[in-house]
Amino acid sequence: MMNRRQALATTLLSGAALSLIAQNRAPAAEPTPIAPTGPFSVPPLGYAYDALEPFIDAETMQLHHDKHHTAYVTKLNEALASADAKSLAGKSIEELLTSLPSMPEALQKAIRNQGGGHYNHTLFWQMLKKTGGAPSEALTTAIQASFGSMEEFWKKFAEAATKQFGSGWAWLVVGSDKKLAVVSTPNQNSPISEGQTELLGLDVWEHAYYLKYRNKRPDYIAAFPKIVNWDFVNSRFAKATA
Repeated sequence: MMNRRQALATTLLSGAALSLIAQNRAPAAEPTPIAPTGPFSVPPLGYAYDALEPFIDAETMQLHHDKHHTAYVTKLNEALASADAKSLAGKSIEELLTSLPSMPEALQKAIRNQGGGHYNHTLFWQMLKKTGGAPSEALTTAIQASFGSMEEFWKKFAEAATKQFGSGWAWLVVGSDKKLAVVSTPNQNSPISEGQTELLGLDVWEHAYYLKYRNKRPDYIAAFPKIVNWDFVNSRFAKATA
């Protein structure tokens, strides 16, 4: 038989033990993101979350793809479910982003922001690879003709990414004149809406780099050339200049 003091001590020890077990228990796995309902969906990342380590960390990739991209697609589908959007049924994301001026103003904003977020990120995942080859001979020649050298191109690209005020993107694009240019766009605006073809883009929204790089955007930008999927970029350049 335990006296009152012994019973109290046993209770306290048991509580402490349970607390210790809870603290050391492995965290529950994140739920699988819900597939947005509507005409558009989030494409698979195509590689493991940690595939770009140490340049982009696994946690950032998971949150960026599963949460942020999913949010853009969800809101895009919601906008397209409105009465004003009936005439847009069946259009591709490229068709939507290149026909913004013909839409009602409220719909223009939703598609530019949410549709642009979906389109930009769909390209971005494919532009990344840890061992992504090298620029093709044709693209190298075009870069040299436009910027003087590959080194000068990267300087111009880094400058565009660094000086983009607030959230946005830096891009290497092909214009309607088939010439290369480096441009930046605010928020989720897409060069495709300006008649340009995106070859390479870097997301400089804070959610793309803050967990690893904190406020050091230039460090994130400096790491980017090490994870470019040049095979994908070369393919887009060949199609854009055919």
